[in-house]
Amino acid sequence: MTRIVAVRSAFPVHRYPQPDFTRTVAELGGLGPAQRALLERLHGNAGVDTRHIVLPLPDYAALRGIVATNDRYIGEALDLGERALRGALDAAGLTASDLDLLIVTSVTGVAVPSLDARLIPRLGLRPDVKRLPIFGLGCVAGAAGLGRLHDYLLGWPAHTAALLAVELCSLNWPATDMTTADLIVSGLFGDGAAALVATGARAAGRRSTQGPRVIASRSEVYPDSGDTLGWRLGSDGFRIVLTAELADVVERRLAGSVTAFLAAHGLTADDVKSWVCHPGGPRVIDAVQKCLKLPDSAVEASRRSLAEVGNMSSASVLHILEQVAADDRPPPGSAGLMIGLGPGVSAELVLLRW
Repeated sequence: MTRIVAVRSAFPVHRYPQPDFTRTVAELGGLGPAQRALLERLHGNAGVDTRHIVLPLPDYAALRGIVATNDRYIGEALDLGERALRGALDAAGLTASDLDLLIVTSVTGVAVPSLDARLIPRLGLRPDVKRLPIFGLGCVAGAAGLGRLHDYLLGWPAHTAALLAVELCSLNWPATDMTTADLIVSGLFGDGAAALVATGARAAGRRSTQGPRVIASRSEVYPDSGDTLGWRLGSDGFRIVLTAELADVVERRLAGSVTAFLAAHGLTADDVKSWVCHPGGPRVIDAVQKCLKLPDSAVEASRRSLAEVGNMSSASVLHILEQVAADDRPPPGSAGLMIGLGPGVSAELVLLRW
């Protein structure tokens, strides 16, 4: 069975309180009084206190054009991803050469060769390491990546695998023709990376029996929701596609997915002692809590992550898993459930056992 032996997050050095972001976004977008008032209200209700970003706030005014932005993305994503993956390997007591598979998820920039290939010489990975770059799954990719890592280790139980999620959301701030959706996401998303290392059931010298085991995963795409959340490519880079329907889709559909998945393993929501839920924003967290009838404590880690670092897209669920393991210390033998949500609208569920 897949055993998670380490999870570590890494953040850019630049960290600012929410009011600093509000002021900068208003200046970059040249917002008038009415839009600025709306921006302040939306940022104030975002559930975010502070966020990390890869550049000092004043530098974003000079960052223009998709070419310059994507070039910056590649350099910064490699630096941040390397830090996160080195941290996870060190915590697991492993070296880069121990890895047989590296999965990298990112949706905030494009790199060909992909980030995983560029990390091989930087980290000292074996040249024959298997690689799986994931683009397009958005926020759900952290949970989906863990599910695919588990699938791989079921087939290769003597192997060791790593998952790296790195997202630089701030490089996609729009500066022209800002919509209400742009104003909302400018108050939610932060930059960061998280890396997870796991071993198969027969991996040599398994380092840990403390981390959770992955029991199973389930993927689901909800019908007729493809236009609810995503990216579109504009002349200045990626632009958000976001409608008010997102929380409604989650509230209508997620409970059925979770109930069926848990029932297939002889469980109900009451049996789950640790919840690792994507912090899509206050309304999305509320929708998850309401449809699953969860107590406040079940989504406290998600709200805390959102407040401290913002929504980091695919990296968020891994950061929350790290927090839950370190701070909540789930009882041995207890069940946990990771819930990833993203474009599609899609859900990825990962059943854990501590």
